[in-house]
Amino acid sequence: MNRSSLESPIRWYLQAIALGPTQQSGRPQQRVKAAKQLVLLALVGLIAWPAPGVAQFAQTVPNLQPSAATTGDAGYILGAGDRIRVDFFEVPEYSGEFLVLPSGTVNLPQVGAVSVQGKTLKQASNDIGAKFAPYLRQPLVTISLLAARPIKVAIAGEVNRPGSYATKPEASATDIGATSVTRMIELAGGITQAADVRRVQIRRARPGSTGAAVLNVDLWQLLKTGDINQDVALRDGDSIFIPASESINLDEASQLASASFSTTETRPLKVAIVGQVQRPGPYIISGATDNETGINTNTQQKIPTITKAIQVAGGITQTADIRNIELRRRTNSGPAQVTKIDFWQLLAGGDLRQDLPLQDGDTIVIPTATAMSAKEATELAAASFSPDKITVNIVGEVVKPGAVEVPPNTPLNQAVLAAGGFNKRRAKQSAVTLIRLNPDGTVSKRVISVNLAQGLNNNSNPPLRNNDTVIIGRSSLAGISDTVGNVLSPLSNVFGLFRLLGL
Repeated sequence: MNRSSLESPIRWYLQAIALGPTQQSGRPQQRVKAAKQLVLLALVGLIAWPAPGVAQFAQTVPNLQPSAATTGDAGYILGAGDRIRVDFFEVPEYSGEFLVLPSGTVNLPQVGAVSVQGKTLKQASNDIGAKFAPYLRQPLVTISLLAARPIKVAIAGEVNRPGSYATKPEASATDIGATSVTRMIELAGGITQAADVRRVQIRRARPGSTGAAVLNVDLWQLLKTGDINQDVALRDGDSIFIPASESINLDEASQLASASFSTTETRPLKVAIVGQVQRPGPYIISGATDNETGINTNTQQKIPTITKAIQVAGGITQTADIRNIELRRRTNSGPAQVTKIDFWQLLAGGDLRQDLPLQDGDTIVIPTATAMSAKEATELAAASFSPDKITVNIVGEVVKPGAVEVPPNTPLNQAVLAAGGFNKRRAKQSAVTLIRLNPDGTVSKRVISVNLAQGLNNNSNPPLRNNDTVIIGRSSLAGISDTVGNVLSPLSNVFGLFRLLGL
């Protein structure tokens, strides 16, 4: 029988299948029956199959396209817990739905248990067909995956909760293996801020061998270009490793922190702030509040940043070197990361990259500045991460001596005026004494000539620091008056006693 003689009946038969039984009325049933017989003969190999003609016709009939269950799942590895459908062509009594048992087998009619553990759908189809060969002439077996079993995947490295996870794929008969790398990272609490998402590795066992394949995944391409191919579908037994990056990339840190597979936890972070802050030490820092961001934090948690931590620690001191701040970050899979932060770029140029998001266990180190101009000191005092107030002590001959709260970087003259100004009858207004506790523990003492009309400068009107003490002494006349008063005080007491006795 030649190809041309087959094409017409095959066309009739395939068209009848495509239209379905409800649309076959009025068709010459004899021709359909004859076509069916010819197709069956071709399927069992008794005659040659005219593949080009059939393939061309199948493309014109959408209903004849093969389903994803039999083509897209070719690489799926069967295991205990999978639910499959086994179809025997023209033998419906053997067809049906079966569960892969814990032993890795399926119990089929006529032949009993057949092992499918660790096999692809195609391999399992061939094995089942071989089992039925003694009972059927050239059996045609098709296996479809109806429900995938829960898969077990291990994840390690830079995730918040490394370990082993079992999850049921979010899949159907047309979408198998939907548990992807990013989904598994989300289950593990998201990546840490130290993760190198460009070098994610997936180790996968090879069926029938003792070795393992290593798949390299670049999740940065997923974020940057939307390359969905990087979000690899996982299989049972896969292991994921996310290494630590050698250093923090300021350009990428914020984007990684806001990625869908970044941390989703809203628990407070424990960090340490040391160096030139008002209250150095460990702190527990939560995200921003609604008032700070205008965001409903019940649904979106703002990750705390370095400036938030400094504010919680009372702000920087006036001797802080904000150009050389260090962020020290521990990692799960490598040495600690040390990143240099320049907050002067944040102040001068609005470089928000410098304000890095924090993670649990971070340490912020703020060193002491070796030199700072008056202009820089003024700008630094107005920064959001500087304290709102500092306390200085004004003692001696002022109207209201004692502790005074003033803005950071307040000039000495302004602090004196905040204490009510000089006591004009008693104060020595030409010079005052400034006593300062230095960061190294030493105490410095300066005598400063005062000029209330003088602007901010380090010589005659220096900016004050927290806990500075300003002493306003007595004038010469007040000193003489006090001395005379001390000498005459006993005599005045005697005269008072005489007056009391009436002498």
